[in-house]
Amino acid sequence: MKIVWECLIAGLTLAAHASFAQGGLELPTTVVAGNAFSVQTAGSGKATLYIVGLGQTLRRDVQLGETVHFPSGSLYNAGHYVVVLVRESSTPESGSIQVVPADKVADVTFLARPSRLPVGQHGAITGAAYVFDSYQNLITKPIPVAFELSSPKGGTEVRTVETRNGAAWTEMNSTPLQGTDKFSVRVGDVSSMRVVAQVPGDPCSLKMSAHPTGQQIQLQTEPVRDCSGNAVPDGTIVTFTETYPDGESTVDVPLKRGIAEVKLPARAGARISVASGVVLGNEIRWEK
Repeated sequence: MKIVWECLIAGLTLAAHASFAQGGLELPTTVVAGNAFSVQTAGSGKATLYIVGLGQTLRRDVQLGETVHFPSGSLYNAGHYVVVLVRESSTPESGSIQVVPADKVADVTFLARPSRLPVGQHGAITGAAYVFDSYQNLITKPIPVAFELSSPKGGTEVRTVETRNGAAWTEMNSTPLQGTDKFSVRVGDVSSMRVVAQVPGDPCSLKMSAHPTGQQIQLQTEPVRDCSGNAVPDGTIVTFTETYPDGESTVDVPLKRGIAEVKLPARAGARISVASGVVLGNEIRWEK
């Protein structure tokens, strides 16, 4: 490894001066990651050829004047490589090769957030896709990426976004209806899918009724729904408040089968209200 770095430093030093020799090396300007390539040498005698880049080092003993062939898969990490030809009795010669990602997309990394959210949220679902070749190099040239959010109840929305520096991203609205939606991304024949659970939003309106039952008032809400008409899940807290001249009584009741009900003391002149979170319902004045 010490010899490799000494040769690399020597090559970079020579490359900094216009007078270094290029005649002994004929190199491809670029190589597609994983493709076979060759290096042409000139002269006579023996030498050692080094190709050094990020995460990869190749070494070949060569006979000068011959073409050195490198099979497919020799260079697979995209990036800049320094090529140094070390002769037995003369100054090293150097050059460089740029290894670029393959054009064909072989893998897509897809990030989708969140996995669960309320219905009817504007721009609340985000998706980001990163495209890679078969050697896991990020493909930086622009490529169209199709994002699709499909709901068994709310239809399908598709957006096509072109990658920038290997990444594409978008925002989607959550659909109006609760359920399990599929959020997918496709690039050519490569696709990836995530599941997004859309749950009912906050209660949109509350309406309760009241009728006497002995010395008490029976209070009951109509089925509680969000603004899109989805049933609000059981367990959601509904607050009943009875205000009367001597004070106030408050009771929190969870929804059961979509409704909330409770019994409160019947007090003449009492005002009874209902709320869930920040949503207020109707108010009843009890005169009996």
